[in-house]
Amino acid sequence: MAIITSSEIQRLQETLRRLLGSPRLTVNAPPRPGLSVELAANGEVIGTIHRDEDEGEVSYAIHITVLEEDLPPAS
Repeated sequence: MAIITSSEIQRLQETLRRLLGSPRLTVNAPPRPGLSVELAANGEVIGTIHRDEDEGEVSYAIHITVLEEDLPPAS
């Protein structure tokens, strides 16, 4: 897993807030080295962000998890 710098975290947060239209999104540095960078909405962690570098090109993958218990009741 490639390390995401604090500058990248800030830039990712700005970009994701703009792209997804939510100023409530935050990108949080891992609490300890070796853990994933977290994506949160309204303070609740909803996923992780991973950095990939291939042939000099950098990309970021976002894995979002939605628990069934968080879904509204079925109609």
